[in-house]
Amino acid sequence: LALEQDKLLTKAHFFMGQAYVEQGKFDEAIVCFTTAIECARVKKEHFGDDLHQALRRAKKKKLNFQEEKRMSEEVELQTLLTKLLIDDLERRKSNPEAGSDDVVEAEDPAELESKYTNHLDTLNKMFAELDDRRKKRDVPDYLCGKISFEIMKDPVTTPSGVTYERANLEEHLQRVGHFDPLTREPLKREKLIPNLAMKEVIEDFLEKNPWAEYY
Repeated sequence: LALEQDKLLTKAHFFMGQAYVEQGKFDEAIVCFTTAIECARVKKEHFGDDLHQALRRAKKKKLNFQEEKRMSEEVELQTLLTKLLIDDLERRKSNPEAGSDDVVEAEDPAELESKYTNHLDTLNKMFAELDDRRKKRDVPDYLCGKISFEIMKDPVTTPSGVTYERANLEEHLQRVGHFDPLTREPLKREKLIPNLAMKEVIEDFLEKNPWAEYY
């Protein structure tokens, strides 16, 4: 009803987004939070970082859900492949000439066992490496802002040579004072320099590691 009365009612979109998150409808939640952010911008409302945090959490939950589903599918695949290898081994041990029209010398059971053991070891190692890559997820410190400690989206560098997330630094300049948070040197907004090289590095990292955006 609130949305029907005012299409730009920020809080209504925000609370609807939260409800969708609870229901596991992450795509719908992301749309609601994105709309809430746009409403706040149009109406010049200030909610701090609450709306953007809600959007990041919804995206992270969606990514985690997709990851859990993928992991479950990988476990099923590993189980199936293991069973196929074991079944094939047993078939060849009981009937070495199965599947061949030619008369062949029976395979040595010990060699056959060793061969399939190597196949199973290779299979298990491959899936173990997938698990290791997930466990080693980490965002390098140099990609994170010095204020929020989150991965930067729009990095800027001060005359002191320190790189910050633009939004965080501009908020600091507006609310705290016109100085560099780390060096305490005087600083004005027009002195900020876009760090294009860092932005390119961050974008490349996010493209290869989409989980990092919501980590």
